[in-house]
Amino acid sequence: MAGRVAQVASEQMAESTAASQDDHGVLPPPRPLDAIDQDILRMLQADGRASIRSVADRVHVSRANAYARINRLVEDGVIRGFGARVDHERAGQGTSAYITLKIVQNSWRTVREELRQLPGASHIALVGGDFDVLLLVHVSDNRALRELVLTRLQAIPQVLSTRTLLVFEEEDLEPQS
Repeated sequence: MAGRVAQVASEQMAESTAASQDDHGVLPPPRPLDAIDQDILRMLQADGRASIRSVADRVHVSRANAYARINRLVEDGVIRGFGARVDHERAGQGTSAYITLKIVQNSWRTVREELRQLPGASHIALVGGDFDVLLLVHVSDNRALRELVLTRLQAIPQVLSTRTLLVFEEEDLEPQS
């Protein structure tokens, strides 16, 4: 039964999200989450493979209620997916860096699509301040990082400049189970 929440939700994610979106691909307005919804989210963030039964038991609702709540959280776009937390170093991506980019004004959508295609890109954010975009990458080594920055990033016409911040040590802040 373990992993049943993730399995069921994954199978229904695409059709549920599509069904809950209007004709323009926009999700419905957010609904307030009650304490049970918040508890379910905390549980699934700590263990996305939790069974429906264990979720129901821990939040003190029936399995049918837990199942319905999880489906609603998926349909409403609160839960965007289920995945594994990866130790990048053990997965052969021992070099991590934050890269800041200054880009041509009004080119965010174009640049975002280019950045999504980069090997090792893990997080992309449009930000305000001294630079426009913050990009987190995980690559095999410094040679791969140099290739990514000097060849791939700087070849994007809308990228005006980059600054690379090498990560010496990192820790994901995970919810406590």
